[in-house]
Amino acid sequence: MKTIKLLVFCLLTTAYSFANIAPTEKEALIALYNATNGTEWNSSWDLNTSVDTWYGIKLENDKIVEINLQFNNLQGYLPQEIGNLVNLRKINLGFNKLAGTLPNALKNLKELTALELFMNKFEGNIPSELGELKKLESLKLYSNQLTGEIPSSIMGLTNLKELLLGSNFLTGHIPNEIYALSKLQKLSLMDNKMDGEIPSEIAQLKDLEELLLSTNQFTGDLPMEFMNLTKLNTMMVSDNNLNQEYISVSGKNPPTIMRLELQNSAAVMDIEKE
Repeated sequence: MKTIKLLVFCLLTTAYSFANIAPTEKEALIALYNATNGTEWNSSWDLNTSVDTWYGIKLENDKIVEINLQFNNLQGYLPQEIGNLVNLRKINLGFNKLAGTLPNALKNLKELTALELFMNKFEGNIPSELGELKKLESLKLYSNQLTGEIPSSIMGLTNLKELLLGSNFLTGHIPNEIYALSKLQKLSLMDNKMDGEIPSEIAQLKDLEELLLSTNQFTGDLPMEFMNLTKLNTMMVSDNNLNQEYISVSGKNPPTIMRLELQNSAAVMDIEKE
């Protein structure tokens, strides 16, 4: 009799653990598993066990709030069902082999603060719908095969602290509206195919610590206003089509070096005018 009671208790406990997670959320995870060749992951999931035991999944109050599957040999694509995980706050699928385009369904993840899909093979444009993720603080899409221009809607993500889009095939200008990202600390657009002048509006980003714009096709001069970026500790603008070559600076007090660079640049321009 004790054995039967224990068996019934175990069955009820298992059913209870599954029942508290919304079916649409579990189905979305299974869709992700199937779309990314889950059987070949480095750390796979046993779909017959409770979701809270699945590798890289974090639950709070029976809601899926984080997915962390970096370095896990995901191969395939990101399914539209990912948009059903409406309680997600963080996604990290970096260092995998995911391809295809970024699904527009990502716009449904209104609680998302970090979207980290770097070091994959994603292609196509950055969806303008990402501009609907108003709580986003970190957007890391670097080292993919993304093309097209940076959507202007991204400039509406006023909580962004990190915008890392380097090592893609992005084109077009840096939007002048970038000043709206007032909390930005790190901006990387390096190793793309972007052009135009570097906008002076970047100087309004008072919290900026890293500015990586090297290996593009930017023209003109580095704005003198950059001397006002007192928190900037790393700046790389080499390998562009600027009027002169600027050294890369990184250290405890690089604004001093930058100030000298910019002042020297201004002096050279004055001489050339004479």
